[in-house]
Amino acid sequence: MPPRIPNAPSSLLLQSSACSGSSSRCTASRLPTWASSCSSSSPQSSQPTTHQQQCSSFSTTAPAHVQSVRRQKMFAWLDKKGSQYKEHTRQGPNLLGSSGRDGLAVPFPNNPYFKSQPVLSEGSREIIYKDVMELGLPIKAVSAKYNVDVRRVAAVIRLKEIEKRWVKEYKPLARPYARAVMKMLPQTVLGGPDQKPHESINDVYVHSYTTQQLFVPVSESREFTREDAAKAFGDHILPVDKKLRVPELIEFQKDLLKEVPLQEANHKFLKATAASEARIAEAEAKRRQAAEDAITRVKTDRFEFRFQEFNAENVGHDGRDRNAVGWRYGVPFHDRKRSQVKIPTKVE
Repeated sequence: MPPRIPNAPSSLLLQSSACSGSSSRCTASRLPTWASSCSSSSPQSSQPTTHQQQCSSFSTTAPAHVQSVRRQKMFAWLDKKGSQYKEHTRQGPNLLGSSGRDGLAVPFPNNPYFKSQPVLSEGSREIIYKDVMELGLPIKAVSAKYNVDVRRVAAVIRLKEIEKRWVKEYKPLARPYARAVMKMLPQTVLGGPDQKPHESINDVYVHSYTTQQLFVPVSESREFTREDAAKAFGDHILPVDKKLRVPELIEFQKDLLKEVPLQEANHKFLKATAASEARIAEAEAKRRQAAEDAITRVKTDRFEFRFQEFNAENVGHDGRDRNAVGWRYGVPFHDRKRSQVKIPTKVE
């Protein structure tokens, strides 16, 4: 319940009603703030009214329209040096910061560790799509050819497939928006004589088990390889040769060191990458077929019922294994909640 406002003394109310007229002898500074904001309903009346007795103590002082020193400096900078950043009028990024030692743009001068990474141009995406879909090159070979990550190559192919399907279906594409965005970003152009590597394709993930220091006694006559080092950290740790996205590049470099002709080494590399992708596709097809065989489908006029056998004892070490029966109970999805990421964050 809000606090009640006390009734004003009659002397102050008389002064307030007298000042509400056209008299120039009254001074508002002599009255309290809540009394100066009140006005009489009738200028001839000298008696306090109900409206005057219910006046609240609110200030009527107008805010001072004065800018701070920092705000004045900001607008002064925008009018002079910052005017070139209001509109984008050139091809390429127009950033406030400069470029670092590695050639990458630094958009924020006070944060030199954040660098704007280049993106693939529209022509580069088309080149990648043609090499894979029309020429039939393996994805790993295209990745090694243009120094583009395997996952990015796969994403480019998927998006190009969607784009071409939309063109056939006469669906509108946001090309003006795409051109405006691409105009403001640094781009990598593939296929030219001065082509630069887009990104590193053989970054090795560092497992937390391998960050510790171990002392393993090894005889002098024994050859200690990378596989032995990985096994020393744990049986589930893979060696570096198997962690790479394109492990076939190791054999390719070994062939070049053995003075194998470049054409022969390249042919061997393409054959190895094609065989690797064929094995991956075959394993994925077997997995999908096994999952489909485990489901019994019963179709009706309106629905399709799917039955699958589960082991009720297979609940995991904490009783909440994702393959257990009823694992969704108590763990709701957040698909219909706001501020939730509903798009894929990685490409397998």
